[in-house]
Amino acid sequence: MNKFWNWTRNAETGERELAIDRAIASDGFLSWLFDDLTPKKFREELGYGADDIIVKINSEGGDVFAANEIYNMLKEYRGKVTVKIDAIAASAASVIAMAGDTVEISPVGMIVIHNPWTVTEGDAEELKIVANQLDSVKESIMNAYELKTNLPRTKLSRMMDEETFIHARDAVKLGFADKVIGEENPPEEDSSIQNMSSRRQIMNCMMNAIKTKYEAEKETAPDNRVDTTQLHKRLELIKGA
Repeated sequence: MNKFWNWTRNAETGERELAIDRAIASDGFLSWLFDDLTPKKFREELGYGADDIIVKINSEGGDVFAANEIYNMLKEYRGKVTVKIDAIAASAASVIAMAGDTVEISPVGMIVIHNPWTVTEGDAEELKIVANQLDSVKESIMNAYELKTNLPRTKLSRMMDEETFIHARDAVKLGFADKVIGEENPPEEDSSIQNMSSRRQIMNCMMNAIKTKYEAEKETAPDNRVDTTQLHKRLELIKGA
């Protein structure tokens, strides 16, 4: 059996590690769905113990039904599940990543989420049925994202529509991950940048800075006389931006 997963044991910590490092259900698009041996084998290797496990993911995705079943198995597992995204957890692999009690991501790691897709044929009525099925699959995927991130479903749906690539720090910020690997003390966001969230705020900040400079020059200039030509030019330039 050509497995897309591999179990090892960490020599230093003794923890079991599960590596998912290729296309999920790589034996074929529907291999997991119709091959009773595959999910059964995975469950047997996962076991019913309570020891902590690490799940390392480097996969561009694959069969969503396989991912959903692995997600359920990991969520039901009694031990602690730590997910580590080495390079990419895309598509169906991103669903598996959401099963971690703790999700860690490499500084260069990515999470990619998008709408489910399929290949089909048939008449208009059959295609409508498939479209409705894809909508239902999308809802099930969003359940996993919502439980992990607590983001509104409307936002998650829009992110999936746009096929969103999420880098490490944004993954933590949005709730898809809990920490960036190796970053014990994440850099604090500059509050001045946070406050400049709109074009008008940025313009006001720049205008205030120019006016402050003007007032300072005025106080030190002889007889408080300052050439205001450049000041007015700068203010007009900003207003027209």
